[in-house]
Amino acid sequence: MPRGASAASCTATHGPGAMLFLRPAPLPQPFALPAVLSFLLKLRTRARDLFRLSDAHTMLIWSVIVGVAGACATVLFREGIALLQRALTGTDGSFVEMARRLPWTTRIWMPAAGGFVAGLVLLVARRMNRGGGSGAPIHTDYVEAVAIGDGAMPVGRSLWRSVSSLFTIATGGSIGREGPMVQLAALAASLIGRWVHFDPPRLRLLVACGAAAGITSAYNAPIAGAFFVTEIVLGSLAMESFGPIVVASVVANITMREFAGYRPPYEMPVFPAVAGVEVFLFVGLGLLCGALAPQFLRLLDASKAGFARLPTPLPVTLAAGGLVVGVLSVWVPEVWGNGYSVVNSILHSPWTWTALATVLVFKLVATAATVGSGAIGGVFTPTLFVGAVLGSLYGQGMHALWPHGTSEPYAYAMVGMGAFLAGATQAPLMAILMIFEMTLSYQVMLPLMLACVVAYFVARSTGNASMYEITLHRNREEAERLRLRSTQMRELIRPADTVVTTGATVREMTRVFLEYPVKYLYVTDDAGRFVGAVALKDITSDLLEGRDTSSRTAADYLQPHFDVLTPDMPLAVGLQHFMAFQGERLPVIESAREPLLAGVVYKTALLDAYQRMNPAR
Repeated sequence: MPRGASAASCTATHGPGAMLFLRPAPLPQPFALPAVLSFLLKLRTRARDLFRLSDAHTMLIWSVIVGVAGACATVLFREGIALLQRALTGTDGSFVEMARRLPWTTRIWMPAAGGFVAGLVLLVARRMNRGGGSGAPIHTDYVEAVAIGDGAMPVGRSLWRSVSSLFTIATGGSIGREGPMVQLAALAASLIGRWVHFDPPRLRLLVACGAAAGITSAYNAPIAGAFFVTEIVLGSLAMESFGPIVVASVVANITMREFAGYRPPYEMPVFPAVAGVEVFLFVGLGLLCGALAPQFLRLLDASKAGFARLPTPLPVTLAAGGLVVGVLSVWVPEVWGNGYSVVNSILHSPWTWTALATVLVFKLVATAATVGSGAIGGVFTPTLFVGAVLGSLYGQGMHALWPHGTSEPYAYAMVGMGAFLAGATQAPLMAILMIFEMTLSYQVMLPLMLACVVAYFVARSTGNASMYEITLHRNREEAERLRLRSTQMRELIRPADTVVTTGATVREMTRVFLEYPVKYLYVTDDAGRFVGAVALKDITSDLLEGRDTSSRTAADYLQPHFDVLTPDMPLAVGLQHFMAFQGERLPVIESAREPLLAGVVYKTALLDAYQRMNPAR
């Protein structure tokens, strides 16, 4: 038997002459996946040849496969949470109910212990920060892999980070489970695309399909899942990419419904009919959410900065974040978990304003401690939690002022979820569609759209903050493009060092040409007015042919009709001048009436500004 072989790896068969033949045993189940993918790859090739399918058609087929894979990935993670819950406490389900059943001492140490273990696991993940043999980095985050990467995501590091998140969530950490769910769905899509050798553009699109499948599986919102990816991750809506993303999102939703026990995270009540005047109250709710959403994100950033200054190892830092959650849960057990059960309770039962305010403050501190300590998870669900509580508080206040003209507070809680999400993500269309899909009520659309759009514009105007860094990056690029569209030549002017007067001798001009590698010298009169240019070729021609240049000056070589720019000239007009001139720089004069030489503009600076104003898509 070969070295390393065992009875488990070989089986014996007896042939004629009692000869013993060894044959490999069937491979274990995990090894069947590459064979399945190889079969799918061959099937895709044969189907494309048989039915003459284009790349767009084959992408739709692969988006179906990614939709199923994404849904299965989220189910596995959800089952992992439940399994770990049962192992730790003997029960699963609502984290709030689990916290209430536990002794107060257990409430304190369990999130801290979970954070410590999550930190140990995260240390392993952080060592896996580079890709394969080329040395090029592989982006861990699916947003980066789609927006600025090539779609490749590291398997080991992503899985370790998901395990770390598993311990944080299962022990009561105040963080959303949707983050690792979407990450795993995107990872599944990346693996499928790499196994079938997709090029980077198609691999990025396939990872985007996986992210949409993950969002859909987490929130039962296929339309919002598709728009989440197109509005936040891709940043644009094109049918070539939107079609496969929609297909993956819908297929993931259908797949999730086939699993026993699946139900949407939020059980929305019937939204009441809103009278005409009351619509303005929802506009006020949009103003409130738009003003507070950036402050919520700043709180999380401040917490991250505070924990980063702690001189402690990563496991201890995460344990400190969990300890804060545990101590808070002694008084308010509602801080445990992502808040699904609390939001459902607010939507279906009356809460006093004091109870709402207390749970809001404690939940904000718990979420800031969990996220700030470095725990892996999502902020999407805590954002919906804060929006629901703010909306309910706002609704109670309006109901107290106008008891016979306002809807019940739960209606404001539902709209508040969408408005706060729109302000935090700066993706109002996705927020509108998500709440609409959760309610399936047309009555909610008018107040929801107003509140979300108002919250979006208020959040954009009051602070440059977004839940996703890629959104901030795009906002900065757009602001730069808007600035450049109004940019004039005066912002690109540089000093004109190669300037001589009309009386400059050939000796003086030659010295300047030797000092600066230019083809033209700019000539001004005694008052500094631009009168023309002297070409290097004209002087060198005289010198090479041995002509007497002792009495010649710049006025003798002057080219008076030389192209010039003005400070108020737009970039596009300046670019046309350079295309006609075919030179590296052009002089700038104050005006045609008063041609004082203001400086020069270099073609490279102009092209760089024009490129940033009109980036390639």
